[in-house]
Amino acid sequence: MVWVEIIAVIVIWLTFWSLIPRDEWWFRGADFPRLQILVLGIVAFVLLLVWDQPWDLWRELTLIGLIAALAYQLKMVLPYTFIWKKQVKHVRKSQFNPDQQISLMVSNVLTPNQKYHLLIQEIQKYQPDLVLTLETDQRWQNELSVIEQDYPYRVPVPLDNLYGMHLYSRLELKDTEVKFILSDEIPSIHTTVILRSGQPVQLYCLHPKPPSPTEAKDSTLRDAELLIVGDQIKDLDESCIVMGDLNDVAWSRTTRLFQRISGLLDPRVGRRYVNTFHADYPLLRWSLDHVFHSTDFALVKMERLPHMGSDHFPVHVVLQTGRVFEQVQQPLEQTDADEQEAQEAIQEGIEKAEREEKRLTDPIIQDYQGATKIS
Repeated sequence: MVWVEIIAVIVIWLTFWSLIPRDEWWFRGADFPRLQILVLGIVAFVLLLVWDQPWDLWRELTLIGLIAALAYQLKMVLPYTFIWKKQVKHVRKSQFNPDQQISLMVSNVLTPNQKYHLLIQEIQKYQPDLVLTLETDQRWQNELSVIEQDYPYRVPVPLDNLYGMHLYSRLELKDTEVKFILSDEIPSIHTTVILRSGQPVQLYCLHPKPPSPTEAKDSTLRDAELLIVGDQIKDLDESCIVMGDLNDVAWSRTTRLFQRISGLLDPRVGRRYVNTFHADYPLLRWSLDHVFHSTDFALVKMERLPHMGSDHFPVHVVLQTGRVFEQVQQPLEQTDADEQEAQEAIQEGIEKAEREEKRLTDPIIQDYQGATKIS
């Protein structure tokens, strides 16, 4: 059973490899499959214990290293299970106020995917207030035109580079901007949504590049884009929602730093994983699509929707705002070290963008204004 020791060593190596504070994709990639690494580690742990062979020093050291690795992996993933304290309260039926609610659907459609009808069916079934589609090009925009009669406010950004996005809204949108934060290839939508009660909510729709051998060679620009938005949000005294495919998992150091910097909450904490990628491989899934929100929102509903031909599952979330929730929900505590780390990551991202000759004159660039009501 030498192979058991080999598996244990791989689990140990991957765990401690992920602790190395580097941005290259071959380091950051170890952030993603923590659940898979944990399962492999548990299997190796059990087999090491029951292996009917005399204990030697190597086996003892392997077991000690494996216990340390499993403890760290558990620390990272346990917050997204029901045994953890919920970060976001659930809205009781007696508290329901539809005028204070907002329903969201996020769907990375996969540009070559042609099963348009499956997404349209889910939109027509759930009737969300906001629909954010990612990787949508002009062809997808044309196919989704059938929902436009129900969504008078729209922000179309059709692109052929896998980073197009479209925002459809039943609710009024104001002060809408499409920004290219650190790259003239990667758009983001920044707008204000007016709830039925008249309350404004700041909305940020993001889809940065992932660190991978075929996309970005490192996570520097992705991390900086997320933290730039988080740095903006921390100075707002307003309701706020950030949603999109962040190409990062909820338990990564960058996403956790973003939460501490922005003060936003994650409704998955204390509930369950909402693993949205990869839709075609059940054993290789993790959470790439996210909805974060300010402390005045509580959760009405959160669910992953059926497969619609993409490599991502859509996500449907319903939130309700209210001062009662703000009084009982607390953001993660931010330290001076967090602020310094965030500013360093932002500066590194800006410098990298400048080195790559991206069009950048300010950390946030306004390139487009739109989202007018279409009758």
